[in-house]
Amino acid sequence: MASNALRGCNLFRPNEYREVPDGGWGWLVAVAFFLVEMFTYGTIKSFGIFLQDLVEEFGESNSKVSWVLSICVFVMTFMAPLSSVLTNRFGFQPVVMLGGALIATGTITSAFTSSINEMYITTGLVAGLGYCLTFLPTVTILSQYFDRRRSLVIAVASMGESVAMFALAPSLAALKSHVGWRRTMVVMGALQGIVVVCGALLRPIVIKPAETNGDSLSSLDSGTKLLDFSVLREGSFICYSLFGLFATLGFFAPPLYVVELSVSCGVARKRAAYMLSVMAVAEVFGRLSVGWLMSRPGLQRRKLRLLLGCVVAMTLVLFSFTLVWEFYGVAVCCAAFGALMGSISCTHIPLLAEDQVVGIQRMASAAGVYVFIQSFAGLAGPPLGGFLVDMTHNYGSAFYSCTAGMALGALFLGLVPTAKRWSPCGTPLRSTDEETPQGGPENTGSESRTQVSKPSGDGTDTERKPSQIAVEVDQNQQ
Repeated sequence: MASNALRGCNLFRPNEYREVPDGGWGWLVAVAFFLVEMFTYGTIKSFGIFLQDLVEEFGESNSKVSWVLSICVFVMTFMAPLSSVLTNRFGFQPVVMLGGALIATGTITSAFTSSINEMYITTGLVAGLGYCLTFLPTVTILSQYFDRRRSLVIAVASMGESVAMFALAPSLAALKSHVGWRRTMVVMGALQGIVVVCGALLRPIVIKPAETNGDSLSSLDSGTKLLDFSVLREGSFICYSLFGLFATLGFFAPPLYVVELSVSCGVARKRAAYMLSVMAVAEVFGRLSVGWLMSRPGLQRRKLRLLLGCVVAMTLVLFSFTLVWEFYGVAVCCAAFGALMGSISCTHIPLLAEDQVVGIQRMASAAGVYVFIQSFAGLAGPPLGGFLVDMTHNYGSAFYSCTAGMALGALFLGLVPTAKRWSPCGTPLRSTDEETPQGGPENTGSESRTQVSKPSGDGTDTERKPSQIAVEVDQNQQ
């Protein structure tokens, strides 16, 4: 299928398939997502190699310098709805290419700043907005190219973040020791320019079932609404968003405080530094394991239950951090946290595409709203943990707040299947048993919209909106 897509096709024209390919051009999209993960979340997590240099260069405190990364991450998540609006209006390719250009520009110009306040703008705002415009569109279009293999492919492709921590961060640190932090940041910005090329690979996909007289399911159809807030009328999405909001509170403490917690538990500081490496190795294992499990035929319709099991286990692990003592106890908790962190982080956004949540057709808009809601926990979580540590003079206090947040997240995640049948105002929605099979096209509009029913290849009825058919007719005329 990839050869057919490449033969005589313009790079910016959509790929046409008779069914979700589970491959084809999707493999190139998976490679693009791997690189996007490496140069977004990977470089964000590697930013710590510049921390001490910035403190010495600008004569600022660690707290003030750390706000560079905090602003960057907040802009990345808070502006997620903007990413959805632009993607639905202009398509995946131009938005991600623009994001890649902003990332490279923000990072390179940071090398020429003369104060930390200027860096708040270059890295925090400019690069942060670029990160916002790259990650969500890439994971959304990748989800549309895969169905049965979706979980496994996304899990493997998301390892770009871990590869960056293993290979890119040490390489940049070694380069910094020879040429200084400013030139190293220029090199990093130039490498991040690869995201522009990745954006060009995100060709939209059009599904044309063999017996539908030209009607199609297209990734271009999302243009009918710039941002679909109708997902906020679904109980399943509200519960899933509350899961993401509270669970995010449980992610920050171990990477921030595990070294100091280890020292307070009697571990030598030099050995305590290995705890982050243990987390990184275990995270790769967790991503691969959950991707393989979710691609098994027997678990295809039980993905939410598997995610719920990981969240419950994460709650217990976070609480265990407050009970263990000495090196091996903390190391076991770090390994368990890393594996579960990898499992949850690579699945919670792609699972929006499941029919039990919102479905593949509304994932682009839903992901923007979902990440926007998460941003508030990301902004409040670290200060809350720091406040508890300052009040109690005990680093374990931060893990108590994380445990409480993760437990609440597990509660709301468990309510998602039941909430799917009800709207917030109490109006029953269609039962999940009456929905189209998982991975297939689904009704993406409200029940009051006029729709056309066409038979799909497997004999089931697929509901299509007239506006979507009109998009395809217009493409054929062009």
